[in-house]
Amino acid sequence: RGWGQTHPNPMVGAVITEAGRAVGEGYHREAGRVHAEIAALEDLGRRPREGAVLYTTMEPCSSHGRTPPCTEAIIVAGFKRVVIGATDPNPRHDGRGRDRLREAGVEVEAGVLDEDCTDLNLIFNHWITTQTPLFAGKAALTLDGKIATRTGHSKWITGPEARLDVMEWRRLFPAIAVGANTVLHDDPRLTSRRDGEDAWCPRRFVFDARLTTIPARGELPGLFCDGHRENTVVVTGEKANEARAKRLTSLGIELWTFPLDGAGVSFRSFRDRCVAEGITGVFFEGGAGIFEGLFKSRQMDYFFTYRAPVIFGDDESLSVFGGETVPKVTDGIRLTSVRHLILGEDTLTRGFVVYSNR
Repeated sequence: RGWGQTHPNPMVGAVITEAGRAVGEGYHREAGRVHAEIAALEDLGRRPREGAVLYTTMEPCSSHGRTPPCTEAIIVAGFKRVVIGATDPNPRHDGRGRDRLREAGVEVEAGVLDEDCTDLNLIFNHWITTQTPLFAGKAALTLDGKIATRTGHSKWITGPEARLDVMEWRRLFPAIAVGANTVLHDDPRLTSRRDGEDAWCPRRFVFDARLTTIPARGELPGLFCDGHRENTVVVTGEKANEARAKRLTSLGIELWTFPLDGAGVSFRSFRDRCVAEGITGVFFEGGAGIFEGLFKSRQMDYFFTYRAPVIFGDDESLSVFGGETVPKVTDGIRLTSVRHLILGEDTLTRGFVVYSNR
């Protein structure tokens, strides 16, 4: 229920049971507000009865931050048993919460549904352990690995269920990024549109090294003119066309300017700027040039592939990326901690990117 709301904090849920029945529950709503364990106690509204158990998806915090440590509130409340999902990867907390509870005589069972609880916080876990944002790519592919026809046509390779799942992930990530060709071919909105909710717009990045998406005059792509343009940033090169740059800034659109790394913007420099801005994760939705640059520079951390039961069989259709030389299978880029999901007729495979040592 805190999906996309808690950055830079993790999503955590907690439930209090008495005699096997849930009597209080809570979740962390957003940074600066009470943690899940405290929210569950507030929902209970009284002292837990003898034998009450607290279940929490992440190890309770044990240090002072914007809120007091949850371990002390758990001890004061009188819990004698706590069941924990994932260990808190924060070096300030890792294992200390469990140790503090055990020192106080609380029985602690840890690691229950650990993989699922850890997976809930992909972005937070990466941010807190590496101090950099999670760069995740998303591609919709045919069975033969194509993302568009030879003419650039790609709507729609995947079905409605897969596209709805993408909306969920867009809602989780604090930023979305695409390349100039995607803007020119698809005119995307880059918003999360879920049933029963207003469209939600994260930070939107358009990678356009030479400002080719900006005509000297005439109509601009939709995302430069819509009601969310204040969330839009164009990432460009240091020698971009000044007149086009001024046209963008006059609309209130921000420009991030970096050195060019080959034909494109330096992803290393972009990552450093995201760190400075406190952007914990970026969801890259292509196209092929963006993916190739991220993989070649070893800046892609995580990858989502939505694969549809479609075959183009056309050598001139567009692949997700290229440019690598792979003499052996073991030299390929692989995914690890892989998870799969069937979405209608399509399948999602996602995981962390592991680069070979060659």
